[in-house]
Amino acid sequence: MSGLRPLPLAGGARDGEAGPGVGGREAAATRSPTPGPSRKREGSFLVVTADDFGNDVAVNEAVEQAHTDGILTAASLMVAAPAAADAVARAKRLPRLGVGLHLTLVDSTPLLPPEQVPGLVDARGRFRDDMAAAGARMFFLPAVRRQLAAEIAAQFAAFAATGLPLDHVNAHKHFHLHPTIAGLILKIGARYGLKAVRAPIEPGAPSLTDPWARLVARRFRRRGVAVPDAVFGLRHSGHMTAERLRAAIDRLPPGLSEIYVHPATRDDYPGHGPAYRHRAELAALTDPAIAAQIAARGVTTGSFAALGG
Repeated sequence: MSGLRPLPLAGGARDGEAGPGVGGREAAATRSPTPGPSRKREGSFLVVTADDFGNDVAVNEAVEQAHTDGILTAASLMVAAPAAADAVARAKRLPRLGVGLHLTLVDSTPLLPPEQVPGLVDARGRFRDDMAAAGARMFFLPAVRRQLAAEIAAQFAAFAATGLPLDHVNAHKHFHLHPTIAGLILKIGARYGLKAVRAPIEPGAPSLTDPWARLVARRFRRRGVAVPDAVFGLRHSGHMTAERLRAAIDRLPPGLSEIYVHPATRDDYPGHGPAYRHRAELAALTDPAIAAQIAARGVTTGSFAALGG
Protein backbone atom coordinates (compact mmCIF):
# COMPACT_ATOMS: atom_id res chain seq x y z
CA MET A 1 0.00 0.00 0.00
CA SER A 2 1.40 3.41 -0.90
CA GLY A 3 1.15 6.61 1.09
CA LEU A 4 -1.62 9.16 1.27
CA ARG A 5 -3.52 10.07 -1.85
CA PRO A 6 -5.51 13.34 -1.81
CA LEU A 7 -9.09 12.76 -0.69
CA PRO A 8 -12.09 14.83 -1.76
CA LEU A 9 -13.04 17.50 0.74
CA ALA A 10 -16.42 17.90 2.38
CA GLY A 11 -19.42 17.72 0.14
CA GLY A 12 -21.99 15.31 -1.21
CA ALA A 13 -24.58 15.23 1.56
CA ARG A 14 -25.79 11.77 2.45
CA ASP A 15 -28.66 10.51 4.52
CA GLY A 16 -28.26 8.00 7.32
CA GLU A 17 -31.74 6.57 7.04
CA ALA A 18 -32.45 2.97 6.29
CA GLY A 19 -34.05 2.29 2.94
CA PRO A 20 -36.09 -0.54 1.50
CA GLY A 21 -34.44 -3.74 0.42
CA VAL A 22 -31.08 -5.33 1.07
CA GLY A 23 -28.02 -3.31 0.09
CA GLY A 24 -29.18 -0.95 -2.64
CA ARG A 25 -32.11 -3.05 -3.83
CA GLU A 26 -35.79 -2.44 -3.33
CA ALA A 27 -37.85 -5.06 -1.42
CA ALA A 28 -35.93 -8.09 -0.03
CA ALA A 29 -35.43 -7.37 3.73
CA THR A 30 -36.99 -4.65 5.85
CA ARG A 31 -34.80 -1.67 6.74
CA SER A 32 -35.85 0.82 9.37
CA PRO A 33 -34.39 2.80 12.27
CA THR A 34 -34.20 0.92 15.56
CA PRO A 35 -33.42 1.76 19.17
CA GLY A 36 -29.92 2.90 20.10
CA PRO A 37 -27.29 0.84 21.92
CA SER A 38 -28.69 1.35 25.41
CA ARG A 39 -32.17 0.06 24.61
CA LYS A 40 -33.27 -3.55 24.22
CA ARG A 41 -33.71 -4.69 20.64
CA GLU A 42 -36.46 -7.02 19.54
CA GLY A 43 -35.83 -9.01 16.38
CA SER A 44 -32.68 -9.47 14.33
CA PHE A 45 -30.76 -6.58 12.82
CA LEU A 46 -27.81 -6.97 10.47
CA VAL A 47 -24.97 -4.82 9.16
CA VAL A 48 -22.98 -6.36 6.30
CA THR A 49 -19.61 -4.60 6.11
CA ALA A 50 -16.81 -4.72 3.55
CA ASP A 51 -13.38 -4.01 5.00
CA ASP A 52 -10.41 -2.50 3.09
CA PHE A 53 -12.52 0.01 1.12
CA GLY A 54 -10.02 2.15 -0.77
CA ASN A 55 -7.26 -0.47 -0.81
CA ASP A 56 -7.62 -0.90 -4.57
CA VAL A 57 -10.10 -0.03 -7.33
CA ALA A 58 -10.95 -3.76 -7.47
CA VAL A 59 -12.18 -3.53 -3.88
CA ASN A 60 -14.09 -0.32 -4.56
CA GLU A 61 -15.80 -1.82 -7.61
CA ALA A 62 -16.90 -4.80 -5.54
CA VAL A 63 -18.23 -2.59 -2.73
CA GLU A 64 -20.33 -0.57 -5.16
CA GLN A 65 -21.63 -3.69 -6.91
CA ALA A 66 -22.36 -5.57 -3.69
CA HIS A 67 -24.26 -2.60 -2.27
CA THR A 68 -26.20 -1.74 -5.44
CA ASP A 69 -27.01 -5.30 -6.48
CA GLY A 70 -26.59 -7.24 -3.25
CA ILE A 71 -26.78 -7.24 0.53
CA LEU A 72 -23.80 -5.04 1.47
CA THR A 73 -24.83 -2.17 3.74
CA ALA A 74 -21.54 -0.70 5.00
CA ALA A 75 -17.84 -0.34 4.14
CA SER A 76 -14.75 0.54 6.18
CA LEU A 77 -12.46 3.08 4.49
CA MET A 78 -8.65 3.03 4.57
CA VAL A 79 -8.01 6.77 4.30
CA ALA A 80 -4.33 6.47 3.33
CA ALA A 81 -4.78 3.64 0.83
CA PRO A 82 -3.96 3.97 -2.89
CA ALA A 83 -7.60 4.06 -4.07
CA ALA A 84 -9.11 6.03 -1.18
CA ALA A 85 -10.13 8.98 -3.37
CA ASP A 86 -11.92 6.64 -5.77
CA ALA A 87 -13.68 4.98 -2.82
CA VAL A 88 -14.92 8.32 -1.50
CA ALA A 89 -16.23 9.33 -4.93
CA ARG A 90 -18.17 6.08 -5.19
CA ALA A 91 -19.49 6.38 -1.62
CA LYS A 92 -20.95 9.79 -2.37
CA ARG A 93 -23.04 8.17 -5.12
CA LEU A 94 -24.37 5.60 -2.61
CA PRO A 95 -26.25 7.53 0.09
CA ARG A 96 -27.43 4.38 1.94
CA LEU A 97 -23.95 2.86 2.20
CA GLY A 98 -22.65 3.42 5.73
CA VAL A 99 -18.97 4.32 5.50
CA GLY A 100 -16.70 4.05 8.52
CA LEU A 101 -13.01 4.41 9.29
CA HIS A 102 -10.83 1.31 8.88
CA LEU A 103 -7.99 2.49 11.09
CA THR A 104 -4.75 1.17 9.62
CA LEU A 105 -1.72 0.70 11.89
CA VAL A 106 -0.17 -2.44 10.40
CA ASP A 107 0.56 -3.86 6.94
CA SER A 108 0.67 -0.40 5.30
CA THR A 109 2.24 3.04 5.43
CA PRO A 110 1.24 5.78 7.87
CA LEU A 111 -0.77 8.81 6.92
CA LEU A 112 1.76 11.06 8.67
CA PRO A 113 5.32 11.34 7.29
CA PRO A 114 7.45 8.48 8.67
CA GLU A 115 9.82 10.93 10.35
CA GLN A 116 6.91 12.09 12.54
CA VAL A 117 6.14 8.55 13.71
CA PRO A 118 9.55 6.82 13.84
CA GLY A 119 8.44 4.56 16.69
CA LEU A 120 5.65 3.09 14.57
CA VAL A 121 7.56 2.33 11.36
CA ASP A 122 10.44 0.21 10.13
CA ALA A 123 13.42 1.21 7.99
CA ARG A 124 11.18 1.27 4.90
CA GLY A 125 8.80 3.77 6.46
CA ARG A 126 6.04 1.16 6.78
CA PHE A 127 4.19 0.15 9.92
CA ARG A 128 5.94 -2.67 11.74
CA ASP A 129 4.66 -6.10 10.70
CA ASP A 130 5.14 -7.77 14.08
CA MET A 131 1.89 -6.80 15.81
CA ALA A 132 2.95 -8.28 19.15
CA ALA A 133 6.20 -6.29 19.26
CA ALA A 134 4.52 -3.17 17.92
CA GLY A 135 1.74 -3.51 20.49
CA ALA A 136 4.25 -3.82 23.32
CA ARG A 137 6.00 -0.63 22.20
CA MET A 138 2.67 1.19 22.07
CA PHE A 139 1.81 0.06 25.58
CA PHE A 140 5.12 0.64 27.34
CA LEU A 141 6.82 3.55 25.54
CA PRO A 142 5.33 7.04 26.08
CA ALA A 143 6.98 8.47 22.96
CA VAL A 144 5.46 5.73 20.82
CA ARG A 145 2.05 6.31 22.42
CA ARG A 146 2.25 10.01 21.49
CA GLN A 147 3.10 9.11 17.91
CA LEU A 148 0.28 6.58 17.85
CA ALA A 149 -2.18 9.21 19.08
CA ALA A 150 -1.02 11.61 16.37
CA GLU A 151 -1.44 9.01 13.63
CA ILE A 152 -4.89 7.97 14.82
CA ALA A 153 -5.96 11.61 15.04
CA ALA A 154 -4.66 12.20 11.51
CA GLN A 155 -6.68 9.30 10.13
CA PHE A 156 -9.86 10.52 11.88
CA ALA A 157 -9.23 14.02 10.48
CA ALA A 158 -8.68 12.67 6.98
CA PHE A 159 -11.98 10.80 7.16
CA ALA A 160 -13.77 13.93 8.38
CA ALA A 161 -12.29 15.90 5.47
CA THR A 162 -14.12 13.66 2.99
CA GLY A 163 -17.48 14.96 4.20
CA LEU A 164 -18.82 11.42 4.65
CA PRO A 165 -20.76 10.78 7.88
CA LEU A 166 -18.79 8.50 10.21
CA ASP A 167 -20.88 5.32 10.41
CA HIS A 168 -18.46 3.21 12.48
CA VAL A 169 -14.81 2.57 13.32
CA ASN A 170 -12.73 -0.60 13.30
CA ALA A 171 -9.08 -1.41 12.59
CA HIS A 172 -7.14 -3.41 10.05
CA LYS A 173 -6.48 -6.89 11.46
CA HIS A 174 -8.60 -5.85 14.47
CA PHE A 175 -5.68 -3.98 16.02
CA HIS A 176 -8.24 -1.86 17.89
CA LEU A 177 -8.49 -4.74 20.38
CA HIS A 178 -5.18 -3.47 21.77
CA PRO A 179 -6.12 -1.54 24.95
CA THR A 180 -3.97 1.48 24.11
CA ILE A 181 -5.42 1.77 20.62
CA ALA A 182 -8.95 1.25 21.95
CA GLY A 183 -8.48 4.03 24.49
CA LEU A 184 -7.23 6.45 21.85
CA ILE A 185 -10.13 5.59 19.54
CA LEU A 186 -12.54 6.40 22.36
CA LYS A 187 -10.82 9.68 23.21
CA ILE A 188 -10.18 10.93 19.67
CA GLY A 189 -13.32 9.42 18.18
CA ALA A 190 -15.50 11.37 20.60
CA ARG A 191 -14.45 14.53 18.76
CA TYR A 192 -15.60 13.05 15.45
CA GLY A 193 -18.96 11.58 16.42
CA LEU A 194 -17.92 7.98 17.07
CA LYS A 195 -21.08 5.88 17.42
CA ALA A 196 -20.25 2.25 16.61
CA VAL A 197 -17.27 -0.12 16.90
CA ARG A 198 -16.79 -3.81 16.06
CA ALA A 199 -15.84 -6.31 18.76
CA PRO A 200 -15.21 -9.55 16.83
CA ILE A 201 -16.83 -12.28 18.91
CA GLU A 202 -18.25 -14.97 16.64
CA PRO A 203 -20.88 -17.36 18.06
CA GLY A 204 -19.69 -20.96 17.88
CA ALA A 205 -16.15 -20.02 16.84
CA PRO A 206 -14.00 -19.38 19.92
CA SER A 207 -10.87 -17.33 19.29
CA LEU A 208 -7.80 -16.38 21.30
CA THR A 209 -8.85 -12.74 20.81
CA ASP A 210 -12.25 -13.22 22.49
CA PRO A 211 -11.16 -11.94 25.95
CA TRP A 212 -9.78 -8.76 24.38
CA ALA A 213 -12.89 -8.34 22.25
CA ARG A 214 -15.12 -8.68 25.33
CA LEU A 215 -13.08 -6.02 27.12
CA VAL A 216 -13.41 -3.70 24.13
CA ALA A 217 -17.17 -4.33 23.94
CA ARG A 218 -17.68 -3.48 27.61
CA ARG A 219 -15.41 -0.47 27.44
CA PHE A 220 -17.14 1.08 24.43
CA ARG A 221 -20.67 0.27 25.57
CA ARG A 222 -20.01 2.01 28.88
CA ARG A 223 -19.30 5.15 26.84
CA GLY A 224 -22.52 4.81 24.83
CA VAL A 225 -20.88 3.45 21.68
CA ALA A 226 -22.83 0.72 19.87
CA VAL A 227 -21.16 -2.67 19.60
CA PRO A 228 -22.73 -5.60 17.70
CA ASP A 229 -24.03 -8.44 19.86
CA ALA A 230 -22.51 -10.96 17.43
CA VAL A 231 -19.97 -10.75 14.62
CA PHE A 232 -19.49 -13.25 11.79
CA GLY A 233 -16.50 -13.48 9.46
CA LEU A 234 -13.59 -14.04 11.82
CA ARG A 235 -13.49 -17.81 11.44
CA HIS A 236 -13.63 -17.71 7.63
CA SER A 237 -12.00 -14.34 6.98
CA GLY A 238 -11.47 -13.92 3.25
CA HIS A 239 -13.46 -17.09 2.57
CA MET A 240 -17.08 -16.06 3.18
CA THR A 241 -18.49 -18.06 0.30
CA ALA A 242 -22.21 -18.28 -0.44
CA GLU A 243 -22.48 -21.46 1.64
CA ARG A 244 -20.80 -19.85 4.65
CA LEU A 245 -22.77 -16.65 4.28
CA ARG A 246 -26.03 -18.63 4.25
CA ALA A 247 -24.92 -20.50 7.37
CA ALA A 248 -24.11 -17.25 9.17
CA ILE A 249 -27.50 -15.78 8.33
CA ASP A 250 -29.22 -18.91 9.62
CA ARG A 251 -27.39 -18.44 12.94
CA LEU A 252 -28.16 -14.75 13.46
CA PRO A 253 -29.27 -14.25 17.07
CA PRO A 254 -31.74 -11.61 18.23
CA GLY A 255 -30.18 -8.17 18.50
CA LEU A 256 -27.59 -6.44 16.33
CA SER A 257 -25.18 -8.60 14.30
CA GLU A 258 -22.43 -7.73 11.85
CA ILE A 259 -21.07 -9.86 9.03
CA TYR A 260 -17.78 -8.55 7.67
CA VAL A 261 -16.30 -9.52 4.31
CA HIS A 262 -13.47 -8.68 1.90
CA PRO A 263 -14.95 -8.60 -1.63
CA ALA A 264 -13.06 -7.53 -4.74
CA THR A 265 -13.44 -7.97 -8.48
CA ARG A 266 -9.96 -9.54 -8.61
CA ASP A 267 -8.29 -12.10 -6.36
CA ASP A 268 -4.81 -10.84 -7.24
CA TYR A 269 -5.07 -7.09 -6.79
CA PRO A 270 -2.03 -5.37 -5.17
CA GLY A 271 -2.43 -5.78 -1.42
CA HIS A 272 -4.88 -8.69 -1.66
CA GLY A 273 -5.30 -11.02 1.27
CA PRO A 274 -3.18 -14.20 1.24
CA ALA A 275 -5.25 -16.89 -0.51
CA TYR A 276 -8.39 -14.78 0.04
CA ARG A 277 -11.33 -15.62 -2.22
CA HIS A 278 -12.33 -12.04 -2.90
CA ARG A 279 -14.39 -12.78 -6.03
CA ALA A 280 -16.24 -15.64 -4.34
CA GLU A 281 -17.22 -13.28 -1.54
CA LEU A 282 -18.52 -10.76 -4.08
CA ALA A 283 -20.56 -13.51 -5.76
CA ALA A 284 -22.03 -14.49 -2.39
CA LEU A 285 -23.00 -10.91 -1.57
CA THR A 286 -24.86 -10.54 -4.86
CA ASP A 287 -26.54 -13.96 -4.79
CA PRO A 288 -30.33 -13.36 -5.02
CA ALA A 289 -30.98 -16.48 -2.96
CA ILE A 290 -29.13 -14.97 0.00
CA ALA A 291 -31.11 -11.74 -0.23
CA ALA A 292 -34.29 -13.84 -0.26
CA GLN A 293 -33.06 -15.79 2.77
CA ILE A 294 -32.59 -12.56 4.73
CA ALA A 295 -36.05 -11.39 3.76
CA ALA A 296 -37.63 -14.71 4.65
CA ARG A 297 -36.12 -14.54 8.13
CA GLY A 298 -37.48 -11.05 8.65
CA VAL A 299 -34.03 -9.61 9.32
CA THR A 300 -33.74 -5.81 9.20
CA THR A 301 -30.57 -4.70 7.41
CA GLY A 302 -28.80 -1.38 7.16
CA SER A 303 -25.76 0.60 8.21
CA PHE A 304 -24.95 1.16 11.88
CA ALA A 305 -26.39 4.67 11.63
CA ALA A 306 -29.58 3.43 9.98
CA LEU A 307 -30.03 0.73 12.62
CA GLY A 308 -29.61 3.11 15.51
CA GLY A 309 -25.94 2.33 16.19
